[in-house]
Amino acid sequence: MQVRAKKGLGQHFLRDHQIAADIVDALVMGDRHKVLEVGPGMGVLTRFLLQKTNIETTVVEIDRESVSYLKAYLPELEGHILEGDFLQMDLRANYSTTPFSLIGNFPYNISSQILFKVLDNKELIPEVVGMLQKEVAERICHGPGSKTYGILSVLLQAWYKVEYLFTVNEDVFDPPPKVKSAVIRLTANGRTNLGCNEKLFKSVVKQAFNQRRKMLRNSIKSFTPRYDELNAHTLTRRPEQLSVEEFIHLTNEIEKLL
Repeated sequence: MQVRAKKGLGQHFLRDHQIAADIVDALVMGDRHKVLEVGPGMGVLTRFLLQKTNIETTVVEIDRESVSYLKAYLPELEGHILEGDFLQMDLRANYSTTPFSLIGNFPYNISSQILFKVLDNKELIPEVVGMLQKEVAERICHGPGSKTYGILSVLLQAWYKVEYLFTVNEDVFDPPPKVKSAVIRLTANGRTNLGCNEKLFKSVVKQAFNQRRKMLRNSIKSFTPRYDELNAHTLTRRPEQLSVEEFIHLTNEIEKLL
């Protein structure tokens, strides 16, 4: 039985079993660990997950044909297949307060949305190992001073240690994508509090990068008419020049003026 993702899902199925094994081996697991795989398709990664006796694997799949395939050919998954859209799932309803690792060959067209959902559930997800478009992976992993450093870079790096693990070429997928892929790992950095208003922090970061070519004085003045009371040096910088810690400091300074 051959399965294809439904049109529009942006899924490319991995054919190289060694790469699949390497992705699974990138998980840092304890004695007993729960793992949720997003978009298993025909179960290339899943088979290697199921070989790990110290983890409990659950998969979430939106494509009905793929679900039928998994049920038929991976009976070990019985009771551990969630049929539906990961982006619409209430993770707390499924996992309560039990942390789990997230893994997957993430569909290109929703990889950023998946990572934003990770941020919304960061208390439950101490680790992510994912394959995504190389360009997006680089953007996430780059630091201040890079042209690709942006909103997702700052928000993820505030809560996770971000690692670019390896590049994956186009020819190991069916169908082959037009771009290279990369595998990254996010590991909770131990931070439990940003030391600032988290909601305001997100707003400041997003507003700054939405006008990334402008100096910060132009992008943050909408927060307070007293913006000119902020540090003059900060106001003349562009968002890609600020570290996570500097964005936290800026958020606190803005809140004082509200």
